[in-house]
Amino acid sequence: MNRFSIGTHAFILMVLAIGVIYSLPNLYPAKPAIQIAYTDSGKSADQSLLDQVSEILISKAITAESVGLKDNNIVAKFSSFDAQLAAKSALQRVLLDRAVVALNLEPSTPQWLRSIGGGPLKLGLDLSGGVHFLLEVDIESALDNRLDSLLNQYRKKFRDDRISVESSQKNDKELIFEFLSDEDYSKALKIFGDDNITSVGTALYDLQPSSIRNRVSLAYSQSAIKEIRDYAVGQNLMTLRNRVNELGVSEPIVQRQGSSRIVVELPGVQDTTAAKKIIGKTANLEFRLEAASTTSSLRKEEFDYQDERMGSAYLEKNVIVAGDRVTNASSGFDESGFAQVNISLDMQGGRAMQKATSGNIGRKLGVLFVEQKNKSILTLDENGQEVIEQTSYIEKSIISLATVQAVLGTSFRITGVGSPQEASELALLLRAGALAAPMKFVEERTVGPSLGKENIELGIRSIIIGLLSVIAFMLFYYRWFGLAANIALFANVVLITGFMSLLGATLTLPGIAGIVLTIGMAVDANVLIFSRIREELAEGKDPQTAIQEGFSRAFVTIFDANVTTLIASVVLYAIGTGPIKGFAITLSIGIITSMFTAIIGTRAIINLMYGNKNIQELRI
Repeated sequence: MNRFSIGTHAFILMVLAIGVIYSLPNLYPAKPAIQIAYTDSGKSADQSLLDQVSEILISKAITAESVGLKDNNIVAKFSSFDAQLAAKSALQRVLLDRAVVALNLEPSTPQWLRSIGGGPLKLGLDLSGGVHFLLEVDIESALDNRLDSLLNQYRKKFRDDRISVESSQKNDKELIFEFLSDEDYSKALKIFGDDNITSVGTALYDLQPSSIRNRVSLAYSQSAIKEIRDYAVGQNLMTLRNRVNELGVSEPIVQRQGSSRIVVELPGVQDTTAAKKIIGKTANLEFRLEAASTTSSLRKEEFDYQDERMGSAYLEKNVIVAGDRVTNASSGFDESGFAQVNISLDMQGGRAMQKATSGNIGRKLGVLFVEQKNKSILTLDENGQEVIEQTSYIEKSIISLATVQAVLGTSFRITGVGSPQEASELALLLRAGALAAPMKFVEERTVGPSLGKENIELGIRSIIIGLLSVIAFMLFYYRWFGLAANIALFANVVLITGFMSLLGATLTLPGIAGIVLTIGMAVDANVLIFSRIREELAEGKDPQTAIQEGFSRAFVTIFDANVTTLIASVVLYAIGTGPIKGFAITLSIGIITSMFTAIIGTRAIINLMYGNKNIQELRI
């Protein structure tokens, strides 16, 4: 009566084997490491860089367990976090801007486990670390960009309204206009006045008109500066979230800190070099027409080509479309096999492109790549110690300058973007969105196990105390049946660990709370079953029948209770963020495994203990 078929036993053993195998990688802790890659994303790490890295480490008496090439990067492993930090400092002082030096944790899982998809649990930043970035939004650049745009906007408006302007220029944080006549001055004042009231009735500009020389100076008001700052930080926040999503990081944290700073935390990141490149890069595109030979010097700019062999060219200052109008971008190859980026614009961008190209067929359209770069300089602080100071600057270069052969709309392609890797990176940045203002890294650190040591110890202690308490209770109260439940309980913890590792789920401190809760729920199912068996025995049924009826009749109650909890955890996962998601996914996996171990696993053990025996009396 109380026997499982060979197939059922084989299924149970197979599930347990999978759980054990995929739990094994957690016995191999990750090693502190450093990743080094060239700043130029189109250039792969080579032997010369590897030799230089090795020489720097030897000269500073820093011992590395291994230094080698891996996936276009150089990876150096160390035995301690102190050695890792010392190596990072030494390498940065020598390599400066030539290479990106990033902290990392390199997995030490054996190859045979990695070959079948095995890997350790991804731990959240609150347990054993990840990458922490603190970035500051350059509000001054955002204001400068707005003033440049405003200057071009009023120049165009005055031309359209036939208002004669003697001079117009940007001076520090204000625009200065001088008009040829009193009539032009009066018309301009009316335009400024009409534009100066926002939708909520506040002043956008601080205007300072002067009838002497018909001069008007214009600067943003304090309320407008606050609005621009909030917009720049908000846009950058959204863009960073999109970029992090493109990286495929589980449970990232991207949030505002203070008025102009953003915190990015990436738990479980393995390639911090790529993360830093994608997150910190301010890349954009501008589409401009080539300047004609008759174009005045005030309306054109000279830019170098990305390919230095091609020299330079003049483009008009007027920007037709920028990267903020891009709705989609993907990399591919043209008919000749060269890398290209396919671009889709929104309706407004498409109309602007159509308007600009419809009357300029035969002229050349330039694609300008705009990128913020950092320059590192070694200086001495007040104590005479060497420190690295970083300054940022904007670099613009021409990707391509091609003849307009037909009217362009919302979809087209650009070529001359370099290697397939560079094309893919540019497409990713355009998809994620343009940054409203440049950013610089104020702080970067990899949070190692030492920082989360207390959390890990408390979490493990809570699991051990919970397990021992439950084990003691079950043995005391249910005896041999309690022993069967305890064996199934250990199997449940192994299965949770194994399947979370297999699915790539992230374990956080709330996730540990979910495991402790699952332990209680798993035992709760056994308590229901054993109580039902006692009731069946009290009604005078023989032990074998009581075991059979106890499991079958308690199943519906256990199933309903677990399904309702599973629904709640799915809702938590759907609407929650960060640690809440970690708790929900741990609880969901725990519910499924606890039902398996409590109903099928415990039944299999009890069948082995009592199934082949003629029992006259059953103590439970």
